[in-house]
Amino acid sequence: MKRLILIFALIASPLFAVQPDEVLEDPVLEQRARDLSTGLRCLVCRNESIDESNAELARDLRLLLRERLVAGDTDEEAVDFIVDRYGEYVLLKPTVTGANLMLWLAGPIMLLIAAVIGWSFLRNRSQAVGTEVKDGLSEAEKERLRQILDD
Repeated sequence: MKRLILIFALIASPLFAVQPDEVLEDPVLEQRARDLSTGLRCLVCRNESIDESNAELARDLRLLLRERLVAGDTDEEAVDFIVDRYGEYVLLKPTVTGANLMLWLAGPIMLLIAAVIGWSFLRNRSQAVGTEVKDGLSEAEKERLRQILDD
């Protein structure tokens, strides 16, 4: 039983990454901060939100986010402030604008190009199978072939 509790505590520890001294007194602001921090990437841990991370930088980002919310920033203003400071990489769900639009569209465009090339290849192949070879060799060619094979 002790092992089970220990295993559960180790697995569940990232869920309690927000330290008690970080929690805001206003439950509405705290919930907003938690919701926003789940959408921001920890720059140390990679692909882990700052809400789940135990890294010191993630803690600083959580505190910065809470400071901005307490100062009266809207959700968008607080996130924009952090994005302006750390770049768009800090967002777990990047925006679909500007240079990112190329990245979002590159996959479907490549898939479409591959489908067109594949369809064209299969169509040409089926047409080539449908064409029959004419009579084969002419009489002169047959005679020349016999001479070559006899030698």
